[in-house]
Amino acid sequence: MSIVKLSNNGVKNATAFGSITGLGSMVFIKKLTASSSATLSFVDGSDGVVLDDTYKEYLFTFKNIHPETDGQQFRFQTSTNGGSSYGTTITSTYFIAYHGEVADDTALTYITGSDQAQTTNFMVLGSGDNQSDSGIGGTMTLFNPSSTTFVKHFMARTINDPSSYAQDEYTAGYFNTTSDIDAVQFKFASGNIDAGDICLYGIA
Repeated sequence: MSIVKLSNNGVKNATAFGSITGLGSMVFIKKLTASSSATLSFVDGSDGVVLDDTYKEYLFTFKNIHPETDGQQFRFQTSTNGGSSYGTTITSTYFIAYHGEVADDTALTYITGSDQAQTTNFMVLGSGDNQSDSGIGGTMTLFNPSSTTFVKHFMARTINDPSSYAQDEYTAGYFNTTSDIDAVQFKFASGNIDAGDICLYGIA
């Protein structure tokens, strides 16, 4: 049986899954580890960071992001001037699904207070609890940040455990700029990032 596989490199025709070649790959670029850090920033050309037209898709992964201050939102923003300032205009959506440990409280909710409509605030990624066993995990994808023709789309999903809940948070939107985005910064709304890793990958 012949399998036809679509990819960025065109149509691939194979007789077995193992024989499909030429598909995209994920290339590790940089890991930042927090230790009572006010911010974690990925700036193109700084300390081994690549955030340019080398790749058209960039993936950030979050592992055990722990806030020093309880009940704070984990957020991000981008820069078009090499990290001199962070405040690119955003339009976005925001959903939360949660389930309590005792299974008596569940919801799927659109959160109007966390979306944005042409504002330059930091975009919410998840909610942080500073209990010793709590943290935030997830991913954020930024598409074609170096384009000088199109706006820059992003989407993110995080899982966290504030106040004995499994909380799944989703956001997506776009940075309304045709300038190239060359830096991304992460921080909590208040207080430092106590611990955790953020890794950056390029998608070939």
